[in-house]
Amino acid sequence: MEAPEVLQPILALLFILALILGGAWVARRTGLLKTRGKATAIRVVGSQSLGGRSFISIVEVENARLVIGVTPQNISLLHTLENKATTNSTPSDA
Repeated sequence: MEAPEVLQPILALLFILALILGGAWVARRTGLLKTRGKATAIRVVGSQSLGGRSFISIVEVENARLVIGVTPQNISLLHTLENKATTNSTPSDA
């Protein structure tokens, strides 16, 4: 085998490897690798960055909605919100 004959299968393998890695990257970025439809006990409703690596999040745990502050060193409970079901079911005065 000469150099051009050996180079062709190596390039083909590198191309296939690049396709696999590129597909995995795209799947991860688009969220295709996340498990969907699976009920979880904890759900992040929303999050807001405060700069750096600090942020505030609203987290739903069972029937409670919690406002938490997250920093690299600490997670703190800031407030407990009313249950979403009770706030939506209140009668309106029309």
